[in-house]
Amino acid sequence: MAVTFSDLHTEAGLKSLEEYLSGKTYISGDQITRDDVKVFAAVSEKPGSAFLNASRWYETVSSLLAASFPGKAAGVRIAGGAEAAPAVEAAKAAPVEADDDDLDLFGDETEEDKKAAEEREAAKKSSAKPKESGKSSVLLDVKPWDDETDMKKLEEIVRSIEMEGLHWGASKLVAVGYGIKKLTIMMTIIDDLVSVDTLIEERLTVEPASDYIQSCDIVAFNKI
Repeated sequence: MAVTFSDLHTEAGLKSLEEYLSGKTYISGDQITRDDVKVFAAVSEKPGSAFLNASRWYETVSSLLAASFPGKAAGVRIAGGAEAAPAVEAAKAAPVEADDDDLDLFGDETEEDKKAAEEREAAKKSSAKPKESGKSSVLLDVKPWDDETDMKKLEEIVRSIEMEGLHWGASKLVAVGYGIKKLTIMMTIIDDLVSVDTLIEERLTVEPASDYIQSCDIVAFNKI
């Protein structure tokens, strides 16, 4: 089920979300799914008290995502901020029903996505090769310093970071207000080779990347 809303940075967009969530806990079904992750990524901050249903839903999803990242390093924030309080038991009861093959956050599948899928299939079929380490798909929000930041250059810097076991995927720019846009980008990692915390702290938020990048938020983290 694909659920879409108008611009969720406007009052009209939040109103449509508020009306849709009336009598519902999640966007679709009785537990968190990729639709919740997709809409959550499009909402820049917790809706105000005028949107009770949307605010309640935002807190629930934020808590479940936060519960996926116990023991995060200091300075690395999960979207949702202080409101993303850990809820481990809730997360176990409502796992995200998504993996890298069907989590379509940005529309049509890109050539890079197809290539990554083909590589995974080839690895599964090759009995001569040793068993490959586990993989994860990660959705990042990369935020600039201000509205004058060159977002094209920012994305070039992000994609220029190369590490063994790291593959950059689809991306899009999302307005966050006051003329500022953030870069939302997918990546696939081999768990034993890439630490997302280290990637953010030692590559994305230090010079020269830090000239363009103000902060990075982990929006979603799913095992493949």
